[in-house]
Amino acid sequence: MPVNNLEDLPIYWKDHEDIAMKLYERFGDDFDEKKIYRIRFTELMEWVMEVPYFSSKKEECTEAHLEQIQAKWVYEWRDNNK
Repeated sequence: MPVNNLEDLPIYWKDHEDIAMKLYERFGDDFDEKKIYRIRFTELMEWVMEVPYFSSKKEECTEAHLEQIQAKWVYEWRDNNK
């Protein structure tokens, strides 16, 4: 199937910033900086796997990926709450 735009590209664990933007789009201001850092990794992993066009396997996830996703999500939240 042809890719129609950049939004349709597959997303992988290493795409921390793209994932963070998708999580911010999904949850908006429901999670502020403190709440983002308190999310359990098991829950965060499930949310990431629900991101549209996410194409990695659960087994490929590492703690480092989840830490980076949290950090990028915080940056995304800050950018939108200046």
